[in-house]
Amino acid sequence: MRYFIELSYNGKKYHGWQIQPDVSSVQEKLNNALSTIFQQKIQVVGAGRTDTGVHAEQMFAHFDFDKDLKGDVVFKLNSILPNDISVCNVFLVEDEKHARFDATSRSYEYRICLGRNPFLLDFSWQIHSQMPDVKSMNQAAKLLLEYTDFQTFSKVKTDVYTFNCNVTEAFWVLNGSELTFHISANRFLRNMVRAIVGTLIDVGLGKISKEDFRGIIESKNRGNAGLSVPAKGLFLTKIKY
Repeated sequence: MRYFIELSYNGKKYHGWQIQPDVSSVQEKLNNALSTIFQQKIQVVGAGRTDTGVHAEQMFAHFDFDKDLKGDVVFKLNSILPNDISVCNVFLVEDEKHARFDATSRSYEYRICLGRNPFLLDFSWQIHSQMPDVKSMNQAAKLLLEYTDFQTFSKVKTDVYTFNCNVTEAFWVLNGSELTFHISANRFLRNMVRAIVGTLIDVGLGKISKEDFRGIIESKNRGNAGLSVPAKGLFLTKIKY
């Protein structure tokens, strides 16, 4: 039988979602907790991969177990897992349901603090310089919906079979001193959101124009895009099936 897990995590202490040798990952912690509860080796498959230091307000994963779940599995998991990982739901799905391949949309937010706020230090990129032009950044962000090839914003060394992504929304919201970039797509490339944000900030600071941004997308050259902004401001916020 196949089960889905819905969880959230603070990514500060983890080298991303995926298991890697000699470093701590969210997937590893979840595997260990489930294996302890069920007294057999359990391996989860995530809906995607978040990079080192990236957070998730909503992540899904699936695992296979040949028995009905007994007792409060959510409570048991949260009793074992570290405090920076929280499971909110575990539920039975069809055997062929896949956490990664059946996901139709993923949404991210990148959070920027304009100024200094010690309480947001671990969860935002703090900008102390000039105020970026949000209107210009939103005009440039709309261009993302006109394209499908985002090689420009991908890490150079990657094993993906395609750089194509279907971006369905991309916009900035300013609320007081908090500036948030919202983006949704069917899939994302490694480092894609952080590279897009860094390039759009260049638009907002007047370093490049909207048409320069278009040219950067069309160049398919990572060297033409802006900096990769810090991981701590990036949140996976929603996954749709």
